[in-house]
Amino acid sequence: MRAKGAEAEAAWNAKFEAYAKAHPELAAEFKRRMAGELPANWEQASAGYVKACNEKAEGPATRKASQNTLGAFGPLLPEFLGGSADLTPSNLTSWKGCKTISHEVADGNYLSYGVREFGMSAIMNGVALHGGFIPYGGTFLMFSEYARNALRMAALMKLRSIFVYTHDSIGLGEDGPTHQPVEQIATLRLMPNMSLWRPCDTVETAVAWKAAVERNNGPTCLIFSRQNLPHMVRTEAQIANIARGGYVLADASGTPAVVLIATGSEIELAMKAREALQAGGIATRVVSMPCTDRFDRQDQAYKDSVLMPTVHKVAIEAGVTDGWYKYVGLRGAVIGLNRFGESAPAGQLFKEFGFTTENVVATVKKVLGK
Repeated sequence: MRAKGAEAEAAWNAKFEAYAKAHPELAAEFKRRMAGELPANWEQASAGYVKACNEKAEGPATRKASQNTLGAFGPLLPEFLGGSADLTPSNLTSWKGCKTISHEVADGNYLSYGVREFGMSAIMNGVALHGGFIPYGGTFLMFSEYARNALRMAALMKLRSIFVYTHDSIGLGEDGPTHQPVEQIATLRLMPNMSLWRPCDTVETAVAWKAAVERNNGPTCLIFSRQNLPHMVRTEAQIANIARGGYVLADASGTPAVVLIATGSEIELAMKAREALQAGGIATRVVSMPCTDRFDRQDQAYKDSVLMPTVHKVAIEAGVTDGWYKYVGLRGAVIGLNRFGESAPAGQLFKEFGFTTENVVATVKKVLGK
């Protein structure tokens, strides 16, 4: 069997060398892509898509924004190999260029893994190790628990596996606490060499996908919402700073008295709270921090310019709170969720657990001693 395998490999190599001589440019491109290099037009095309998202100013759920991004990036990246653990209609991991692999279709670019979150993640790792492909696969964020050891191995082996997780918080609503992730984002952030993005709108989603594709020394978790999220207005400089993991999304009128830090769906809440606080005479800055590990790698001068060390801070995220105290410090506060959720519509749950403008304003006033 080994002899036959060696013969087949030798025959394939001979065919490739003959092809390479006849088509040197295509062969060179094939070798580059097998080595994990991106197409020559990648930077221009991907940056152009980010700009287009900003100009369209649409406000879908970030899981839909993710699917739109796949539709834009997919034609640029024939090495994409996508899939989902039985949740394609919910994860929105397919796009119009997808072709499902089956026993009859060997030249596809999409796998329907079934209810096998660990199997999917382990296969993705194997594909990444093989080279020539950029694997991505989706499931609900809650079900990342079933794949945890494969995620750890992806991080340990520094693989370009892209894990797509939707239904990212109590915002998924009526499925209840068994399906509502509370501690998952925090624990994934704790994993060495795992990068995690939780974008707040279409623009941050496109930047997150761009960063995941470009990262060739480790895996990325992309965390997306079920519910629609509004577009945030930004300058070109702010869009450029998204890639730094955290940036000033909206500054105070005058010197900030408080900095609100948020991610994902809670950015909308932070912006509404800023409006109310400023109307009440409290100058408020909003920082969007979609990727804490990216932000942590920035130089100290940049981090200080964003978070302002001497200014009080309040972080807002619909999950466990411990990880945010390294940003807000002992004088700050975190509005989060240190318990399991409940089954109810998303709006009712956010109100029940204190993710309201009124509670953010009250928390800020308490921090400021007012």
